Amino acid sequence: MMSPKSLHYAFLLLPQFSNLCLANAMEPLRAANHFAGTRLYDWSLVSLDGAAVTTSSGMSIATDSTLSDLAAADILFVVAGYDYRRQTSRVLKSELRRFARSGCVLAGLDTGSYLLAAAGLLNGQRATIHWQELEAFTEEFLEVDVVPDRYVMEKKRITAGGATTTLDLMLRIIARDYGEAQALDVAGVLIYDQHLTAADPQTGLALRGAGRLTSKLVTTIALMQETIEAPLPLGELSRKAGASQRELQRLFRNQLQTTPHRYYLHLRLSVARGLLLETTKDLSEIAARSGFSSAATLSHAYVRHFGQAPAMTRRLKSLPTSRGYG
Repeated sequence: MMSPKSLHYAFLLLPQFSNLCLANAMEPLRAANHFAGTRLYDWSLVSLDGAAVTTSSGMSIATDSTLSDLAAADILFVVAGYDYRRQTSRVLKSELRRFARSGCVLAGLDTGSYLLAAAGLLNGQRATIHWQELEAFTEEFLEVDVVPDRYVMEKKRITAGGATTTLDLMLRIIARDYGEAQALDVAGVLIYDQHLTAADPQTGLALRGAGRLTSKLVTTIALMQETIEAPLPLGELSRKAGASQRELQRLFRNQLQTTPHRYYLHLRLSVARGLLLETTKDLSEIAARSGFSSAATLSHAYVRHFGQAPAMTRRLKSLPTSRGYG
């Protein structure tokens, strides 16, 4: 029997990307080759200038060539993490459009979706991005049909929300390319339980994957994540979660070693920190986006939580942020 044609997948690495995201994209391809006993996949790592790229955890990843020297690929994955807005250069957008014109499938992993959208390559398409960026992404790109799915596969465009959703995506790509049996072999060797579908939301259900959290606690956290701008009182949270206030207090104390109020505040302040680092919005708007009544109220809570003023955080834009992309 003839060996199947090898597919070439290229990965464009942008500074401060998640190395976990990249590993979850590449390791399934390696495993597929192993089980097939032949090279089903070839891959290459590229950057805009051909130099090594530093990940969000400080690792330096060598690349094979510049993006402009990459002749062709069956899929070009744009792998981005922090500071993605400042990486949206004219040169990058031009290169991505060149690949689109050639018929190459373009994929955005984590915040790589933003780069594709900024180049106008997601207009009229369904797409997703890391869940912490969904609202801002939706507001900025009105021509894109933004959904909270774990990943989205269109004919020529693919987007995924983060590291674990990338693993889900790659298993689905392998199944599409070479069949379900091949994907099951890869999932098995990676000891990965494929219990979530593409259309499952990135939050809530993902929390259940932790296993140790009770369903009522997971429901409450998901509600908190969904109501950052208009925080719910504890009584309303407990009613929607099907628990008493005392039970919720006990669940947070026993399983998360904190209180519902402190955890809610932590989520809201994390959103505020992300907006400070990734946008130019003024403090009053950031306060509104994170559920605070005024800029002064936000500032007071922010200093107590992070030990620095919001203005200081904004001056640290060149450093990785505290948000957990991946």
